[in-house]
Formats: sequence, structure tokens, C-alpha cells
Amino acid sequence: MTKMSQVAAYMEEHTNVLALEIVEGVLASLDISISDEERNSAIIMYKEFLGFFGQSLSDQKTGVPNDLLAWSKRNAEQQLLSGGRISEIVVRYQPTRRIFNELLTDLSSEFGLALHENASLINKVNELLDISLNETVSTYECLSESYRQQTQQEMAELSAPVVLVKEGVAVLPLIGIIDSYRAAYITEKVVPYIGKLQLEYLITDYSGIKNIDTEIAAYLNQLGETLSLLGIKVIVTGLRPQLAQTVVETKMNLGAIKVFGNLKQALEYLQ
Repeated sequence: MTKMSQVAAYMEEHTNVLALEIVEGVLASLDISISDEERNSAIIMYKEFLGFFGQSLSDQKTGVPNDLLAWSKRNAEQQLLSGGRISEIVVRYQPTRRIFNELLTDLSSEFGLALHENASLINKVNELLDISLNETVSTYECLSESYRQQTQQEMAELSAPVVLVKEGVAVLPLIGIIDSYRAAYITEKVVPYIGKLQLEYLITDYSGIKNIDTEIAAYLNQLGETLSLLGIKVIVTGLRPQLAQTVVETKMNLGAIKVFGNLKQALEYLQ
């Protein structure tokens, strides 16, 4: 049995002890604590990692341990759901590399490996850790984008609810910051829904809008024109001075639209 095979056999036989040593070493190095569930998950992953690594030395096994990839993805997801930053995960890899390097150097010395053989072991571990790091960051970024889009859609839905107040009359209170995404959502989703309600009047209330630029004002002008084509009379309420100024700048045609200072006045008019 070669010296390298002896190192491989030792790692496969002592995965429990070595995995625990690595996990405890990383936590102590960073001076952090994690839940028992996270700790046990890390130990299980490093057990497979070490077993896989030992096999790769003895029979030239290639690839990546499945548990390493699953653990990396799970770390990214948990970090995102908890509101943490990806840097808090990335920072753990440096002490992990150092502890692995010390472990492999000690084993190389104990079993009499040559310097180039020790370097080869360290390079193999670093390759696997690089794969894990890339998987973690990639998963975090993909999930972040997915959650961002989901949140954006939910906020768009909340920013333009249609409220029926009486037969043939509904209120569309525009809330928050209306950006191009929300304006497009109103055009593509809200308008078709309004068209199915068989309304005579739609009160579009602007009092909850925090800001509006000329581009968005043009979108909202299109909204009014589209509803008019559907036979719905549009009433505008809540135009603050700033918004009114934007309306003037965009040359929106409000000649056919009744405008009131607030929602109460509009409802009183309809009564």
C-alpha cells in the first residue's frame, strides 16, 4: 500500500472525528455559534466530503459529493430567508481552507508524504471548496432574483387594488411609488379586470402616490383613455400640487375627466 493510499484509508476510517474537528475549528476561528441542526448538517456534509476525498485518492474517483452541493444550496437558501448577506457565508470558506490545509499537512507529515504530494492534496480540497463556494453564491443570487420578482409582483398588486363601492362604481386607489413595472402591471392586469366589472364609473385616487414622473403620468393617461374606450367614465381624485404640475407638464388631456380634491367629494357627486 502506497503512502497516499494509507492517507486515503485513514481519512475514510476517521470521517466522524475529522469532520467534527473541521466544523468546530471553523466555528472557533470565526467565533460564531450556529444551531444544533446547522452544526449536525455541516458534520454530515464533511463526513461525506472526507469519505469522497479519500476514495478519490485511492481509486481516482472524480466529480463532486452530492451532499456538498446540496449543503451549499441549503446554506444559500437559509441565509436568504433569514435576511442575511451572502458575505456572511463566503467568509467561512477561508478558515475552512486553512483548517483543511493544516489537517492535510499533519497527515502528510505523519505518513511521510513528499512535499509535492501534500500540495496535491491541498489543491484537490481547494478545488472542491471552490465548487461549493460557487454553488452557494450562484444559488443565493438566483433565489434573490426570484424572490425580488415575486415581491415586485406582490407589491404591484397591493399598489393598485380595485374596490367596488356600489353597483357600477369602483375605486382604484394608487398607492406608493408607481414605477414602470407597476404601471405596466396596471395596464396589463388591472385594466382587463376592470373591463369585466361592467362599471359605469371608476374613481382613480392619486392621494396615496408618493411620486410620479412624466413617463408614468403618460402611462396613467393611457389608462384613462383605455377605460373611456370601454365606456367607463373616469373620475380623478387626490391630485396634490406636485402631481398636478406633472399633469400640466405632460399635457395630459383631462377635459373629459371630472377631477375632485378627494374621494369623499367624488362619492358625493355620484350620489
